[in-house]
Amino acid sequence: MAVNLDWNNLGFKYRDTAGHMEYVWKDGAWDAGAFVAEPWLKMHIAAACLHYGQECFEGLKVFRQKDGRVVAFRPEANAERMQRTALRTCMPPVPTEMFMDALRRLVKANADYIPPYGTGGSLYIRPLLIGTGAQIGVAPADSYTFVMLATPAGAYYKGGLKPVRAVILDDYDRAAPLGMGDVKVGGNYAASIFAHETAKKMGFPVELYLDAKTHTCVEEFATSNFLGIKKDGTYVTTDSRSVLPSVTNMTLREICADEGRKVEVRHVPYEELREFAEVAACGTAVVVTPVWQIVRGNETLTLGDPEKAGPVITDLFEKVQGIQYGELPDTHGWCVPIEV
Repeated sequence: MAVNLDWNNLGFKYRDTAGHMEYVWKDGAWDAGAFVAEPWLKMHIAAACLHYGQECFEGLKVFRQKDGRVVAFRPEANAERMQRTALRTCMPPVPTEMFMDALRRLVKANADYIPPYGTGGSLYIRPLLIGTGAQIGVAPADSYTFVMLATPAGAYYKGGLKPVRAVILDDYDRAAPLGMGDVKVGGNYAASIFAHETAKKMGFPVELYLDAKTHTCVEEFATSNFLGIKKDGTYVTTDSRSVLPSVTNMTLREICADEGRKVEVRHVPYEELREFAEVAACGTAVVVTPVWQIVRGNETLTLGDPEKAGPVITDLFEKVQGIQYGELPDTHGWCVPIEV
């Protein structure tokens, strides 16, 4: 089937495809799953996901590589993270084998929606686990639905990495110190929407959160992990119970280790920000977003060039993209082939 899309101008937004995968858990077991063409879910009005937020999700990408192969980037890591989140939210974990089954069936059915090599695009995959059983009292549901959908996504950056300004809003926190910031649930993002919209109205595309308990240590950006590059080239990222462990951050740290670059995962005091040569947010959608300036109240920290990303962040971005598109060797086996 020919798909009529402007592959070079997809942007990052949802588009309908051929369909999605859907599995149901009931009476202690998952069914075999089915491919569903219609982009709709029918559920009970008392579904636990609607009333008590019993849900979690993931995000990963599938690439068409230089040699024509189709690969998923580190899908098992997403499966494992979703399992941890499911346990934290009292939902039945999706086994890795079932996660991969859903991925293979989904990608094969939507092969025409994978952007061609050279466009900078990918097929974005969104796994979603929700409590669909009726539940009026605060308790786990008795049935669950696992959905995996796909949508074509374009290159986030055109013409090179674009540094941005970030703001710290001390009136808002993303996650409680002993809350659920370390798992991927929608509630964490709901908690940040108002602050995010406030930041945008102020002219900042992203906000940076400090620790909720003391507001003295850096935690993470709105939807991405924090990373900083010290003047000696050391890669630094935050260690916090309130921060979601990022697959992209893990990937960047492993690439740094391969290069012999020192890596530190630790508390990062706010005052240390001014000492970094480069700062960035990192996540699946963008890989890295360079941050050249951070504003907090009347204080402005200028950390880089507003016109171009620093050399280390640029190098890391190019290496990740090179591996994903098959332009560089995949020495860790991160790219999992998908038959289409």
